[in-house]
Amino acid sequence: MKNVLVLQHIALEDPGYIKELMEADGWNLVQIELDEGESIPADMSGYDAMLCMGGPMDTWMEVEYPWLIEEKRRIREWAVTMGKPFLGFCLGCQLLGEVLGGEVVKSEPSEIGVLDIDMTPAAREDILFAGYPATFKAVQWHSQEVRGLDSDPDVTLLASSPGTPYQIFRYRNNAWAMQFHVEVHADTVMDWGGVPEYKKALEDSLGANALASFDRSAREHMPEMNRLAELLYRNFRKIV
Repeated sequence: MKNVLVLQHIALEDPGYIKELMEADGWNLVQIELDEGESIPADMSGYDAMLCMGGPMDTWMEVEYPWLIEEKRRIREWAVTMGKPFLGFCLGCQLLGEVLGGEVVKSEPSEIGVLDIDMTPAAREDILFAGYPATFKAVQWHSQEVRGLDSDPDVTLLASSPGTPYQIFRYRNNAWAMQFHVEVHADTVMDWGGVPEYKKALEDSLGANALASFDRSAREHMPEMNRLAELLYRNFRKIV
């Protein structure tokens, strides 16, 4: 059995379909709800992997969310010092990028919808994304992104989109960050559409009635998105 530490920033944004796959294999997921005052264990040595999920806050909001300070410190301890397997999704991607010395900046424009992601040549040799197509569709729901990691020799760019250069990056050979959402399931878009911050970003970007069309698009592409999530999980299982 593998023990997985999951850092969450809002209850409904958990590992989703990835969680279902892990639990079906008997993995033990310990979900830490940081926004509700729960703490990351002082001793992380008994865990095999860390997942860092998305959330409605931004990485720099340390006054409003002071637990971000400790979370960043523990991500550094886990991914950099201990060198253990890490997956970051959306906000989790941005947190890893900031920990590594990058900058989180406003996306111009925001990326919201089911959009294309293009893999780089380096992705063909990546152990986590082995078998992924050169271009694939994924759910995006972000207004910030990571920049400024180009000169770090330990960072490898694995995928980009027209608006976001750092869609996927790898740190050394143990930590991966994804700006998109591979973990989605059939109800994700409608569930997240009820979060005020997400609803505002969606309407600002796509208009007041965009949620229904976003949901239809996500459901249309869900079988393939879930297939790629399964592929990612199988590859991650070999790493952990």
